[in-house]
Amino acid sequence: MLEVGEAAPDFTVQDQNGQELRLSELRGKKVLLWFYPKAGTRG
Repeated sequence: MLEVGEAAPDFTVQDQNGQELRLSELRGKKVLLWFYPKAGTRG
């Protein structure tokens, strides 16, 4: 569990177009992560 103000560990995810994106590429920008259950998707 991260503490308030602690930096998140770097990770890689796929965006909505299937392109890989690293959290470290967004350093200095605000980031919102949206998680939802796979059962609620077409995938």
